Amino acid sequence: MGELLYLSRAEVERLLDVDSMLDALGGALVLFSSGTTSVPPRAGARVGGRGILGVMPGYVPGIALEVKLVSVFPGNHGRGLPSHQGLIAIFDEDDGAPLVVMDGTYITAIRTGGTAAVAARVLARKDASVLAILGAGVQGGSHLETFPRIRGFKEIRIASRDSAKAKLLARRHPKAMVAESFEAAVRGADVVACCTDAREPVLRREWLKPGVHVSSVGGTWGPEIDAETIAAGRVFVEWRGAATSPPPAGAVELQGLDPEGVTEVGQVLAGTRPGRLSEDEITIYKSTGHAVEDAAAARLVYDRARAEGIGTALEL
Repeated sequence: MGELLYLSRAEVERLLDVDSMLDALGGALVLFSSGTTSVPPRAGARVGGRGILGVMPGYVPGIALEVKLVSVFPGNHGRGLPSHQGLIAIFDEDDGAPLVVMDGTYITAIRTGGTAAVAARVLARKDASVLAILGAGVQGGSHLETFPRIRGFKEIRIASRDSAKAKLLARRHPKAMVAESFEAAVRGADVVACCTDAREPVLRREWLKPGVHVSSVGGTWGPEIDAETIAAGRVFVEWRGAATSPPPAGAVELQGLDPEGVTEVGQVLAGTRPGRLSEDEITIYKSTGHAVEDAAAARLVYDRARAEGIGTALEL
């Protein structure tokens, strides 16, 4: 056995270039939709009512053979800990040897917002100028970091059940402001990004303007967006299994939906299926997270770490 590289969270954050990650995420989604990857559905062990430990293996040829272990414990917010914590390992594609173990907490956060931004880049109206972010936690921050990179938003509204957290997040961007409620943030917005751990919908169909793009990355524990919104729009996903697999692999909101009625974002990026069909159409991106995203982001980190000689070598 050879050496195993270890990369800390601080090193991962330093090494991962967000703009390069957005391009890599788009490429990984295209590869997945082309059928050239091997990604089994995520499996999860439930820890009573406290949380879930998920296992997400994936093989993206030419990018990475990887696996992520990720825990989701919503109660951690009250302890000053992230709700999502994880590790990512990359293995050699030729002989299966482990190459690197790295922090997966930052990658999980930033690639989730990043993939939502990639979807918004091809689905939101070109003239979208008002962004609403619902939720001011880790994912609220990830979306504030990534979404302004795909559109020149003139106004960014942030709403949270915790007004103090909303104010703190708004300080991180010069165009961000705090909305007094989820409804106030959503009404009139061109893009709505839901980033909560809600057990019931935080979004209502009647709040949405024609032509809005809705993004939802929460909903592990219940529906984040209402059934009326799902019925009113065209649904886009990372993988069609979001509608056919039960949670935690699939999306709560998409259970029972005809899988042929949803479109993979990779298909839109590849030009094999259409994205937005009209200026007034409501488009909906529903995320469950996907191993190809972890593979794409982790590969960028690993390659740069090797090039710059960063990390700790461990003997196996």
